[in-house]
Amino acid sequence: MTTITRTAPVENSFRGGIDVRVSLREGAGDGTSAFDGAWFPRSHDLEVELPELLAELDRRGVRIERFTYSLDAWDRPTARKLVVRDRVVRTGGFRSMDPLVVCLTWDGGSRRADLLVVPPETDVLTGARALRLCTRRGLPRSPQMVLAAARSTPLPQVPQAYRRAV
Repeated sequence: MTTITRTAPVENSFRGGIDVRVSLREGAGDGTSAFDGAWFPRSHDLEVELPELLAELDRRGVRIERFTYSLDAWDRPTARKLVVRDRVVRTGGFRSMDPLVVCLTWDGGSRRADLLVVPPETDVLTGARALRLCTRRGLPRSPQMVLAAARSTPLPQVPQAYRRAV
């Protein structure tokens, strides 16, 4: 088996994690929640999106060592090893994984987090709701149910002062 190693691009497309749409709940990786956060990539090109995600998580103090993903969710697989900020992150693509979930591992494999992947074609409002929802505990284990909840329109809240007495 041949291992390909690529260095994250340093041209204008790589901004070192700036403007990455990702949420991570407090205590992520402790195994107490269905999702530890969400990621809302801008495209299905993992070679462009992944270095940005890893740089942003690194900026937040989460130094990812392994990233696994569904092969069916992305345009093409990424390199098996990716160099981001002078360190190597191992990647693995699997057909058996849910296309709406990626798995992150850090701290020598002792911490593992599942992130919901909001499809890039999702509207921005729904994506923002999904990012916020996935930081809460007690979510259903189904990514489709979480996205359906993010798509639902909340009932408008009417302040007490404007309600009419009946």
